[in-house]
Amino acid sequence: MSDPTTADRHDRSALGAADVTNERLAEIAASSLGLPPDGVRLLDSVAEEFPYDLPAITTGGRWWVSGHLAVNGSANGGAPAPFRVFVKVVQNWSRSPLFQFVPPEHREMAAAGVPWRTEPLVYRSDLRDRLPEGLAMPRALAVDDLDESSSAIWLEEVPVVEVTWDHDRYARAARLLGRLAASPEVAVHRNVGESSFHLRVYLDGRLAMQVMPMLRDEGIWQHPLVAHAFDDELRDRVRAAADLAPAYVAELSALPYATAHGDACPNNLLAGADDGFVLIDYGFWGPNPIGFDLGQLLVGDVQVGRRSSADLAELEDLCLAEYVEGLRAEGCDVPLDVVRRAHALHLLIFTGLSTLPFEHLDQPPTPELHALARERAAIARFSLDLVDATD
Repeated sequence: MSDPTTADRHDRSALGAADVTNERLAEIAASSLGLPPDGVRLLDSVAEEFPYDLPAITTGGRWWVSGHLAVNGSANGGAPAPFRVFVKVVQNWSRSPLFQFVPPEHREMAAAGVPWRTEPLVYRSDLRDRLPEGLAMPRALAVDDLDESSSAIWLEEVPVVEVTWDHDRYARAARLLGRLAASPEVAVHRNVGESSFHLRVYLDGRLAMQVMPMLRDEGIWQHPLVAHAFDDELRDRVRAAADLAPAYVAELSALPYATAHGDACPNNLLAGADDGFVLIDYGFWGPNPIGFDLGQLLVGDVQVGRRSSADLAELEDLCLAEYVEGLRAEGCDVPLDVVRRAHALHLLIFTGLSTLPFEHLDQPPTPELHALARERAAIARFSLDLVDATD
């Protein structure tokens, strides 16, 4: 944090176009501290990049902005008030470095198929006041449109704690996600994003243009990282399921819809100081088939190597039951077997078919990557088995 003894020192160059004037930052900082904006003066400020090791194609950057305010009435011996706020820039993914790998003929569809405007709209809404008890979200201090393809979101710092995701924590998260899905209060903002994203867009976009061609590429299956984890039987099952993807998408689209966060992995369910959950990253918020959020809750940490797949079956039974209890608490009576079928189809379509470690095939196959590939293969088997079991 900045030196409180040095007035009028500022270094927010890291923010680039997301930066604001000193006067505006003083107002934002005052709001974060619960102070009147006309009673403060900005003394110093600095922006520092927030370290984040997972790629996000619609995120242009994340920073902490910290500093000190002089507060009216505290000039005679009163200490400057420290503040820290979080800044996130969201953008059309055509601005991501990864967009260069999209074939030119597919770029228009690709850019339109990944929502980015949803998160700013969510933070401009009063969703925070409508979440079920036990779920929270950071308070938005400012949401600025930078241009036609990007926005900056200024958020209060939320106290979070490091926790172990044991079965009890997964169960509580699943129940709250069920309540979120069926809550009439939350449903007011179900369509806040006005997104063009839907299941067919995913099928015709990422699956058809990226995943399917790779699954049909014999060379990929012979890569040491893949061959050692995905045996011939699993390869054939994944390919057969991929051929059925249009039918699976049609079936899933016909099932009941509910509100979904869209990416409810443990990484986006921070542990609040009160042992509740702080839900972040609303880029895929919107209406989706019921049970949608169970997929990332179950396998999100397995995908990135943070958790073993060993207890997936046990955890799936637990989380499904708790999710349905959450639905019931909000008056939703969709049968459990329908929820499970929807969840199974979603898990296969959005995760199971794309479990090959595509992003690591240009790297040396280290023991760590071999371990990750084995966990990915376990997710593929689990998702295929779940679809078979619910057919």
